[in-house]
Amino acid sequence: MTEHRLRKSLCVFCGAQNAVPKAHLNIGTALGTEMAKRDIALVYGGGDCGIMGAVANATLAGQGWVTGVFPRHLQNIEVEHKSLNEIIIVDTMHERKKIMYDRADAFAILPGGCGTLDEMFEIITWRQLKLHEKPVIIFNHLGYWDHLVALLEHMISTGFARPETRTMFEVVNTLDELLARVEKLKEYA
Repeated sequence: MTEHRLRKSLCVFCGAQNAVPKAHLNIGTALGTEMAKRDIALVYGGGDCGIMGAVANATLAGQGWVTGVFPRHLQNIEVEHKSLNEIIIVDTMHERKKIMYDRADAFAILPGGCGTLDEMFEIITWRQLKLHEKPVIIFNHLGYWDHLVALLEHMISTGFARPETRTMFEVVNTLDELLARVEKLKEYA
């Protein structure tokens, strides 16, 4: 058994771009620092850039456990993190997501782009299909996901999603709210 399964783990979906507002990069650093302090392992996409890199580097700096899952084809597009506790190299994005989903006890959605949305919608869909019951937490840092939350409400109000879809995810607006929710993971050890 690898060390990451000896503790609770949080899969973080987030952006891999560096040219984003510094406040978003800083919140990634703050999250990683707190995860290490609270002995919550990080599972993520394996990059060393953007919020992805910020969360991973802060978790590592705090002596926390970090597992990255990185597809081979991204090696020419993104910077693979070279200093993780565990790096799993896969052939496809589907393999990447499946491993991240299997390794996580919960999911946090931080600011990001299309890839982050893809991961978030898939994990919510899997929850709708009763493939898991793990918490999905949308971290609406500085209102970044306001339009997404409004879209989800619109989908429900127009009948394209059932009202119970609201129970498939949570929305938090501060790091303290996110950390309080993540702390509850330890209750289910």
